[in-house]
Amino acid sequence: MRLLFLFLDGIGLGKDDPSTNPFARADLPNLHDLLGGRRLLAQTAPFHSERASLLSLDARLGVDGPPQSATGQAALLTGVNVPAAIGCHYGPKPNPPVQEFLRNGNLFFHLLQAGRSVGSLNAYPPPYFKAIDSGRHMYSAIPLALASAGVPLKTADDLFAGQALSVDFTGHGWRSRLGIAEAPVLTPRLAGQRLARLAQDYDLSFFEYWPSDFAGHRQDMAQACALLETFDAVFGGLLESWDDHNGLLLITSDHGNLEDLSTRRHTLNPIPALLVGTREIRQVFARDLKDLTDVAPAILRLLT
Repeated sequence: MRLLFLFLDGIGLGKDDPSTNPFARADLPNLHDLLGGRRLLAQTAPFHSERASLLSLDARLGVDGPPQSATGQAALLTGVNVPAAIGCHYGPKPNPPVQEFLRNGNLFFHLLQAGRSVGSLNAYPPPYFKAIDSGRHMYSAIPLALASAGVPLKTADDLFAGQALSVDFTGHGWRSRLGIAEAPVLTPRLAGQRLARLAQDYDLSFFEYWPSDFAGHRQDMAQACALLETFDAVFGGLLESWDDHNGLLLITSDHGNLEDLSTRRHTLNPIPALLVGTREIRQVFARDLKDLTDVAPAILRLLT
């Protein structure tokens, strides 16, 4: 049994309003086909078909204010209600109390302790490691959890060897933004196929996609739709190559944002948990899945 965890930062389940919600506006044929012609909206969940389930998860966790990345991701990766434990939602980067939760018993650590393999499929570019090593930047919650558990962060060498993907899936950003002219570039479909292939090397494979949260803060509808349409093409390649009988594909988030471009702030909306796999696998995984803190226990239950 394998699980591919595709984390989309800042994705909530919003209203069917094309003026503010790019999920109600963008052309996303692969996602819509998977959902029986429906869109990724609050009104669609819960949804179950032969191949997929869509659930609505609470990201607020009983704490006032809009959810934030550090505490939301920490709750997602530990199964602990971190916002309640520290008394607030906090982010974007983890402060010392949140760091302690991430360093002591996160999902990746527990899986490795149980003898399972864990891999991060993101390639981090050379400037990222230089900024971390120099102290100019600090780890966000997910790479901190990976590094604390002993899961190596993949590098440019892995990207060039076809053993990882850039955060934009295709590699265009490494050329246009980082100036790495020789960076390999994939079509979105091939990027999705590569995700499926790389996921076969681990019991749990993890990919973090943060451009979705950035797009939400920018409030640019055209850019948001273009980003989602590229993701949908990647998703199509992934679905083509994914063996439902060999594992589970999980897509979820930490808080809402991109689904409501009327505000630059994070939203109070629930987040999606999109599951692709056999009915039996999905039923086992989705049992008692209600909020962010239920995700890590569900993964451990499935894989250990």
